[in-house]
Amino acid sequence: VRHRLILMDVMMPEMDGYETMQAIRQEERFNALPIIALTAKAMMGDREKCIEAGASDYITKPVNTDQLLSLLRVWLYR
Repeated sequence: VRHRLILMDVMMPEMDGYETMQAIRQEERFNALPIIALTAKAMMGDREKCIEAGASDYITKPVNTDQLLSLLRVWLYR
């Protein structure tokens, strides 16, 4: 199965989304795989924290459908 994109919820039980993104990025075969981080927090610095953890982009909850579709177009059709 070829994955084209990951939509990653940052707030997950056990291993959070930051740790999960870091683990995914450690796999060389997933280096170019787009990851869009999804978070309920919209605090200053959250976007940067997501990018540092391996996200390609970032979107906040509640999700704006138009914004999500725009991000999907950007990352799926590169």
